[in-house]
Amino acid sequence: MTAMMAASTQAAETSTSEGFVEGSSLKLTARNYYMNRNRLQRTDDNIEWGQGFIGIFESGYTQGTVGFGIDANAMLGLKLDGGGGTDGSSILPVGSGNGKAPGSFSSAGGTLKMRAFDTELKAGDLFLNNPVIAGGMSRMLPQTFRGVSLTNHSFDGWMIEGGQASFTKPYNESGRQRIGTSYGKLASGDESQHLNWAGVAWSGLPGLTSSLYASELKNIWNQYYYDLDYTYAVNELVSLNPGLHYYHTQDTGDSLLGKIDNNTYSLHFTVGVGNHSVTAAYQRVNGNTPFDYISQGDSIYLDNSQQYSDFNGPNERSWKLKYAYDFAGLGFPGLTSAVSYSRGELDLSKVDPQSRGYAAWYNQNGEHAKHWERDLDLKYVVQAGAAKDLAVRLQWATNRGGNGYGTLDQDTDEYRVIVDYPMDVF
Repeated sequence: MTAMMAASTQAAETSTSEGFVEGSSLKLTARNYYMNRNRLQRTDDNIEWGQGFIGIFESGYTQGTVGFGIDANAMLGLKLDGGGGTDGSSILPVGSGNGKAPGSFSSAGGTLKMRAFDTELKAGDLFLNNPVIAGGMSRMLPQTFRGVSLTNHSFDGWMIEGGQASFTKPYNESGRQRIGTSYGKLASGDESQHLNWAGVAWSGLPGLTSSLYASELKNIWNQYYYDLDYTYAVNELVSLNPGLHYYHTQDTGDSLLGKIDNNTYSLHFTVGVGNHSVTAAYQRVNGNTPFDYISQGDSIYLDNSQQYSDFNGPNERSWKLKYAYDFAGLGFPGLTSAVSYSRGELDLSKVDPQSRGYAAWYNQNGEHAKHWERDLDLKYVVQAGAAKDLAVRLQWATNRGGNGYGTLDQDTDEYRVIVDYPMDVF
């Protein structure tokens, strides 16, 4: 976090000093994405393949005590394969009528921004990334939000931010819609008007980071988050990394998803030895509703959120073991790998069958519902030459459930092949 915050501050100061034109940049990314969800209890699978293009322009700031600038983005998604019974993997828009996704979809957006001293104000289409509102980045195109944000770096080692978002552009659609939730089902006609958030992140000591956030998804929930992470270098070869993530979610206003009183936390401990690392994690959901977060978002900063399952069901307890290796140790820089196994047990018998938003989780026979997931991740980033920064990523997840868990989800094998080619135009 320290390096990221320092880089962001440095970039902002550079763009301010260089001027509106001189501090401008244009970045393009071509992303090829194949996704195959093989649901074993169904005759049809979710298989889609697409090509995405993402262009992001960021201006510098005009000279003076108060500087002004603009940002803009444009996205295009092309269908290469999918539809006629194989759509619905979430890469492409959901087809209407004949069940086939359209051949293409696109979006564009702009942002006005202003900087004064160490404070930056943005209004328009935003790329957000924090524990309570983070745009989904795990599909072919990224998710964005329409609203306002304010960020301040006045104090060394501190970052303070806040804002309000009223609409989201989903990662597999062209249009915008109100912000929903990932696991709750709103009644027809119900919607939240906006999400407010505020938070502070601190990285004042070497190896130690912490953050505190609060958000309100109007008439649905208030959500609070805290984390603490510490990396201790025993010597040049060995490092230790304990960490904690904690969320509290409480219904608010009209309680459109019903009663929510949920405390969820995860703990991890990682031992790094050279190019090897081993992580053990424990996660627990205390509440008769699942731990929920915004629809399509990545705002689930929990250790056991995996490729397929988040291990976030009502009253769920889960653990994970993960091994990662950086092949730079064998003379192959840019090649990294990770393999993990996660297992969880839920109590679905305590879910309120009359819950406005979460009744589908109820199962009177699901007191000891169980599931497990095995994940494999292999990634290579070209280090030099004409194809520098080209990245190829292979992901495989296997999820199996029982003792009542099968009423929630299907046993699934999921494969992903992702090729990213970023280009700095200027």
